[in-house]
Amino acid sequence: MSEILIVDDEPAIGWSLRELLTDEGHAVTLATTVADAIAACRRRPPDTILLDVRLPGRDGISAIPELRALAPSAPVIVMTAFGDLDTAVRTVAAGAFDYLIKPFDLEQVTAVVARALADRGHAAAAVAPSEEAAAPQLIGSGPRMQAIFKHIALVANTDLPVLVSGAAGTGKELVARTIHAHGGRRAGPFVATSLAALAPGAVEGELFGHTRPGLFELAAGGTLFLDEIGATPLDVQAKLLRTLETAAFTRLGSAAPTAADVRVIAATDQDLAAAVGAGTFRADLYERLRVLSIDVPPLAARPEDIEPLARHFLARHSGRQPQPAARPAIATECFQALRDHPWPGNVRELKHAIEYAAVIARGGTLRPEHLPAPTAAATGTTAAPLAAATAALTAATKEWAAAARHEFGELAEPDLHHRASTAVEAALLREVLAHTGGNRTAAAKLLGLDRATLRTKLRHLGLDD
Repeated sequence: MSEILIVDDEPAIGWSLRELLTDEGHAVTLATTVADAIAACRRRPPDTILLDVRLPGRDGISAIPELRALAPSAPVIVMTAFGDLDTAVRTVAAGAFDYLIKPFDLEQVTAVVARALADRGHAAAAVAPSEEAAAPQLIGSGPRMQAIFKHIALVANTDLPVLVSGAAGTGKELVARTIHAHGGRRAGPFVATSLAALAPGAVEGELFGHTRPGLFELAAGGTLFLDEIGATPLDVQAKLLRTLETAAFTRLGSAAPTAADVRVIAATDQDLAAAVGAGTFRADLYERLRVLSIDVPPLAARPEDIEPLARHFLARHSGRQPQPAARPAIATECFQALRDHPWPGNVRELKHAIEYAAVIARGGTLRPEHLPAPTAAATGTTAAPLAAATAALTAATKEWAAAARHEFGELAEPDLHHRASTAVEAALLREVLAHTGGNRTAAAKLLGLDRATLRTKLRHLGLDD
């Protein structure tokens, strides 16, 4: 049996976590303030601490060093409803084991606590940076971006290579710049190049130098960002791997090695594993680069971030105008149009769309008619399958809503939301059950439901046959 301390001022969360972890066989102590948590640690050091960020009187993260001093072998799991990059960086810098974003899945809590108890005493504290660094701005509130914030916080203060993957326009270079800005090399230069933009015969000279310094020398003390790493010629891949392994390189035409005091971040929108199989990318270089990897999701996979990104891009565009007037607004129907678009060009396409709309609106409120017309890539077969299916679902929903308004609009309670939700849910459950061959356990896992909830829904929808 393990001793677990839960520090949260929300009674419902404290109660549910205590019930969950007690059922797992742990002894649980509840505290609602940092002072109460410190007193509990002094009475009996716990084996693990679950700590909320926003607490009465004192911020939870600021108390981590004191709590860890009182319970040095107890991993600290931070809980927050306001996850962002700053929270992730502060959490890791303070030496926390992990952090959870509210509302969280109770199975996720159980898994993280089990991992913390298994690793107890082995988690190393990170060193807090000596000063706050101005960083490029990554925006995102959903779980996919929260995971990226956490990865950035974890890899920032190492010198190991990082491989950032994702489709074009997702913001891979911004991820690299953010890693640099939060790492120990932030005072040094950030040097970026696209290897696909260089002639194959010029890549080696550009990287390692010839008659003039190469990019490895220009980035000394800082970070070298190699975009489109898959375009590196095979002979240069061998030299790049040796540079990463030995921290030294040799200029073209020279025999004397030069120290490579550089952190390398590579990026790709290709499937490098497939390139390895095809013989166009070295397996040993791929393994070296992907020790630390970050996969940036397409914008279509994080629709909750479209509105804050649109506001951010509009504010940036307005601030760059020579005589900025009052900041223009974005109409509700414009936000809806943005959410309905599949965004095959990802965040870059959204940025360009907002800048275009701001020009067309001439300082007024941005409306759907100000947005650029969809391109063939957005409407044709070149769109990603999920994005295309989402666009089709949106169009079908609009058609259904029009027919439903005509059919039920005169009723006292048309209840279109319930009717639509029931129709979509029934279709989804049928499809998933068909996919799993009627295996309800597998279907529940795919749906993200527990088996009892799935059984109840099937019975309610008349599908429990």
